Amino acid sequence: MNDKTETALSSDPTEVRRQKLGQLRETVGDVYPAHFHRTMTNAELAEKYESLEPDTESGDVVTVAGRVYSSRNSGMFMDIHDASGKIQIFSHKDTTPEEARALLPMIDLGDIIGVTGVVRRTKRGELTINAQEIVMLTKTLLPMPEKWHGVADVEIRYRKRHLDIMTNEESKLRFQQRSKIVSGIRRFMENDGFMEVETPMLHSVYGGATAEPFKTHHNTLKLDMYLRIAPELFLKRTLVSGLTDKVFEINRNFRNEGVSTRHNPEFTMMECYWAYADYEDIMDLVERLFAELAVKIHGSTEFAYGDKEISFKGPFRRVPMPDAVKEATGIDFLSIKTDEEARAAARAAGFEVEKDWTWGECLAFIFEEKVEGTLIQPSHVTHFPKDISPFAKEVPGEPRLVERFETYCNTWELGNAFSELNDPEEQRARMVEQLQQAHGRGEKDKQLDDEFLDAIDQGMPPAGGLGIGVDRLIMLLTNAPSIRDVILFPARRAKTD
Repeated sequence: MNDKTETALSSDPTEVRRQKLGQLRETVGDVYPAHFHRTMTNAELAEKYESLEPDTESGDVVTVAGRVYSSRNSGMFMDIHDASGKIQIFSHKDTTPEEARALLPMIDLGDIIGVTGVVRRTKRGELTINAQEIVMLTKTLLPMPEKWHGVADVEIRYRKRHLDIMTNEESKLRFQQRSKIVSGIRRFMENDGFMEVETPMLHSVYGGATAEPFKTHHNTLKLDMYLRIAPELFLKRTLVSGLTDKVFEINRNFRNEGVSTRHNPEFTMMECYWAYADYEDIMDLVERLFAELAVKIHGSTEFAYGDKEISFKGPFRRVPMPDAVKEATGIDFLSIKTDEEARAAARAAGFEVEKDWTWGECLAFIFEEKVEGTLIQPSHVTHFPKDISPFAKEVPGEPRLVERFETYCNTWELGNAFSELNDPEEQRARMVEQLQQAHGRGEKDKQLDDEFLDAIDQGMPPAGGLGIGVDRLIMLLTNAPSIRDVILFPARRAKTD
């Protein structure tokens, strides 16, 4: 580009890019080619030439491609990044043909280019390619965010995640780690003998958890349907079938409820069921899984979250919920016999409880108020009230409690597990009671899942079941302050809102 052309360019950065695009189409033709063959990624280059001494030319010719992140001395030095890292490009009259150098004024930050040249290391130790050929692969029409400050506006970071990752190495690393964690969960489960299956995301009857569903309509079947709130009832049917004794699914669930730093209406869970096992077997599985994932990401079972040091080294602390509440408040729920006495004890200790709450609801509420916030290191809280656990087996000798645990860390619930109820008559009775409670709350769409109950009548083996909140676990392992930091494209309000 000559001086006359440069002065004719608009002062609007976007318009400048469009004008350059027009000039490129005239001079080089196809500015968006369908294919470009590179011989190495930037990471492969760095690994192969790690021992190349400073101020040394290798003599090897390579072809790379990437986005231009910085340009110095009118394009003589450029840094281009691919998904694996960066490489410096050097274009000088002594090494780069005039045809290639003529392209430099047309290149803006953010453009994607291909470069062929000789690998060398500069006197300062920077791995560099002496450009022999430069090819425009994608001309960008919008300026890049300023690289060193990145996208500061949180709303823009979530709404335009591509810009966040483009300019924020922490975000890029976090999503690369997310991929490793999800694949690590899958490999762990498979190595442990679990079979992965896929169950429906559209349900004609929603269940498996207590939550408000998203509702849709199936035009062909002329049927109202619901996005899955949990895969539990389908996964249990695979145990009934005899397909496998150990089944799991990494699944997307949808709950039409609130948003917070730890809650998102669309989220990922790993749910599994293990025939002939119980909740204690599942506790061991959780500890082994968490330790393996920590080592995979951090090289150790010890890692930092914020200003806390977390240890995923097993065994985790195990504490029954009534014992935890007694330790925190002095209230001995196991000595309390009736719902009325439980409400009175809670009120006497300063807790506001509803007039119709049961013994178990009072216990669970006080646990949430006084104990949850103290659980920093990973802990299994066991022996939940049966009132709030319709799918778990009773604790022998204590029919008000069930063989259930939740795994907590950093005050968050990360997992929920049961010794699964497989008595078909007891299961039906509890689900009918749960349905009546839902209708009493105004949830008129809630129905009894007769197909699941029919399957249980066929006989399900004793089993341990587990659900892990994958997004929260990733938050913890990647030091993310919000669940939206680990979800690539979280739902956002309309811009007009």
